[in-house]
Amino acid sequence: MDKFEIHGGAPLEGGIAVSGAKNSALPALAACLLTADPVVLDRIPPVRDIHTMEKLLEHAGARVTIEGEQVTVEADAVQNAEAPYDLVKTMRASSLVLGPLVARCGRARVSVPGGCAIGARPINLHVAGLEQLGATVRQEHGYIEAEAPHGLEGAEVHFDRITVTGTEDLMMAAVLARGETVIHNAAREPEVVDLAALLTKMGARIEGAGTSVIRIQGVAKLRGARHAIIADRIETGTFLIAGAITRGDLHVTCCEPDHLRAFIAKLRSAGVEVSEPVPGTLRVRCGPKLRSVDVTTEEHPGFPTDLQAQFMALMTRAEGISIITETIFENRFMHAQELARMGANIRLEGRQAMVAGPMPLSGAQVIASDLRASASLVLAGLAAQGETVIDRVYHIDRGYDRIEAKLARVGARIRRL
Repeated sequence: MDKFEIHGGAPLEGGIAVSGAKNSALPALAACLLTADPVVLDRIPPVRDIHTMEKLLEHAGARVTIEGEQVTVEADAVQNAEAPYDLVKTMRASSLVLGPLVARCGRARVSVPGGCAIGARPINLHVAGLEQLGATVRQEHGYIEAEAPHGLEGAEVHFDRITVTGTEDLMMAAVLARGETVIHNAAREPEVVDLAALLTKMGARIEGAGTSVIRIQGVAKLRGARHAIIADRIETGTFLIAGAITRGDLHVTCCEPDHLRAFIAKLRSAGVEVSEPVPGTLRVRCGPKLRSVDVTTEEHPGFPTDLQAQFMALMTRAEGISIITETIFENRFMHAQELARMGANIRLEGRQAMVAGPMPLSGAQVIASDLRASASLVLAGLAAQGETVIDRVYHIDRGYDRIEAKLARVGARIRRL
């Protein structure tokens, strides 16, 4: 099992490039099941979750060709409308194939995602939406089985709460449904907008992506297309914090600042200097003193839950008390205990964490519990005195492409064991 060994205290300097967004690439790959024509996707990050989705497409009968960060999917013969447990047990996003398979094949059998370390991610919203489009759905033996032998019908879908994967799943199902589908209380994340852009290139008729109401006019079939995935805003935010927490001077390139306005505003409130010297590049430097700021995670365009753990690591170095409130997932403070092992002063009360600083961090042996928690431990290790060893870094490999190599190129003393 791989580990990271980090010797902290080195400021990060230079340029570090952001990869394509994993959370955009996953639904884009699932959308390839909607057409018999080839779909070419550029800027696909070669991370673990992506490899799992590619295997899932091949299991369904698609041909997947990988050339660096370009992936071509040819799904002219989808023979197996099933996502088996053995393939998808490590990836929550497996539910994204449910809508495309029902729309294309008239049926789907997808393993129910298992427990998630950071909290419940119920699939019932996906199921309810498909039923409103006319599918018959049942759950048995650990699988969701959906059937629509005569095709799906457009409908008004109202989500009880905002769901990103639910919005994406229903959007993919609706593009081949007869008539108009209107999704109310839709997610507004940039990844949803990116999926809509790909589907539009494939011939779908979609309006309102990026707003809370999405309208889709169903079409008889979709065609092939070529599409480049957007920059990973979570990796961007992680690197911005890496520059700030090490008091370096870092240029984060190939990014999309508009996707992170709420996060960047919080960094500036904390005393971090963030500028945009050229389009697509953010420069980050730490001011003379870090100030504590309060943060509440929200759906986009609010502060992203996927950057909460990383921001907590930064707040251990800030003067004062920061109150971090997590509203999206009920169990997303597991990194706090590991940060405390490194010297952080954090008190948890329900969905709030109170971080008192500044505290001197010292290297320690810690364990990663999930994808973003592992990133927070890397950041803390970069700022700590002495050696930090992070176990179970397979979590970070799910969503970051060779993060240790990228950080090493800008001065981090980090290596994989």
